[in-house]
Amino acid sequence: MARLYTCTMNLAIDLFIETNTMEPRVVNRTIDDDIQANGKGVNVSLILKKLAIDSTALGFSGGFTGHYIEEFLHENGVATEFIHVPGNTRINVFTQVKQEQTEYKLVNRGPQIPNEKISELLNVITKIEKGSYLCVSGSLPQGISETILLEISRIAQEKKFHLVLDSSYNSVMDCLTYQPYLLKPNEEELAKWFGQKAISLEESPKYLKRLINKGAQRVLLSFGSQGCFYADKDRIIYGNAPTGKVVNTACAGDTLLGTFIGGLLKEEVLDALLKHSIAAGSSTAFRKGLTDFSDTLDLEKQIKIKIIEGKI
Repeated sequence: MARLYTCTMNLAIDLFIETNTMEPRVVNRTIDDDIQANGKGVNVSLILKKLAIDSTALGFSGGFTGHYIEEFLHENGVATEFIHVPGNTRINVFTQVKQEQTEYKLVNRGPQIPNEKISELLNVITKIEKGSYLCVSGSLPQGISETILLEISRIAQEKKFHLVLDSSYNSVMDCLTYQPYLLKPNEEELAKWFGQKAISLEESPKYLKRLINKGAQRVLLSFGSQGCFYADKDRIIYGNAPTGKVVNTACAGDTLLGTFIGGLLKEEVLDALLKHSIAAGSSTAFRKGLTDFSDTLDLEKQIKIKIIEGKI
């Protein structure tokens, strides 16, 4: 099997809190809490490991928080090749308020990355082997321009490895000239890329075709509780999302993507793969941590795959 790398330039420790109420200017007592090593590419690597697929996690790591993430990944059998930077890897806070039945997300910016450290990371990426896979996910820390995505796309095309992009920046559209292997937007990111306030489920195939025609080889479009689309030059298919109590939305899309990449590597049938990936993403959304895949077969029973369109 080809080698696989994930790249998380803005690693994070995520603190998950559950509280009955959230009131200003008073002490709000929590009823549960959990700390998880995170970052979108880190989650993809952890999901792949659960699927018995090895990967190497790349990115920037800073201070005691970065060290914690490295230790956690090594304990879970994920290799790392992080560039060490000044400052600390960020800590994000996600708070579930039971009385309001809602979630508050506080996401920090991350450390300032010096230019020489950016060059170090790009040098590592230039050494990725032909035919390998690189999944670049998430936001960028301070000091890094979104044009780095174009540079990575150019390197991928030149070195002939498969690039997966899961990032919200507008520069992703400029990367399409380098024909990335797979894009993974959500519905908000898709709307942003095309200058729309919102794009409905029904309108999505039109925009998926535009991404393919602009150069994307494949697109996995997550629509949260409404399901997910997959598109390539030969098809557009759609699967609904199963129902359940949502506990943690932070890692569901990463689980969806990691499961889908794993299935592509194993050359699974696309209809079955999309169904399995949606079930895995939903399983993560319905629990406090990443799925262990124990309930995905039951969740798949709720999912129907529809052919939206044939050859584009």
